Amino acid sequence: MEKLSKNEEELMCIFWELDKALVRDVLNLLPEPKPPYTTLASSIKLLEKKGYLNHRTYGNIHEYYPIISQTDYRKKSLNDLIHNFFDGSAANVLSFMIKEKGISDKEIEELQKLIDDNLDPEKK
Repeated sequence: MEKLSKNEEELMCIFWELDKALVRDVLNLLPEPKPPYTTLASSIKLLEKKGYLNHRTYGNIHEYYPIISQTDYRKKSLNDLIHNFFDGSAANVLSFMIKEKGISDKEIEELQKLIDDNLDPEKK
């Protein structure tokens, strides 16, 4: 799966929210300054070429819809991030977050509860 640019991710978020949309639907949801219609249409076609969208044709109108769920995209993106920047280690991610982000004691307790709940099959 080819990586998305920030702008492409923003477009995909619109498709994930709407489930299906015409180019003009997406254009209406974009903030000002809006891109030209043809530029947006080209970006959407590129998302289709990259395998993120497909379309149905009604006459000369294309209705686009995501073929990759937001959950699957999140999983892949997070796994890529962990692999590329944290040697594939979730512990390295948590250590970084605690040191760099300044996670609160409450957040650490919540993380510990998540870990405990996922390790103890009786709590599921």
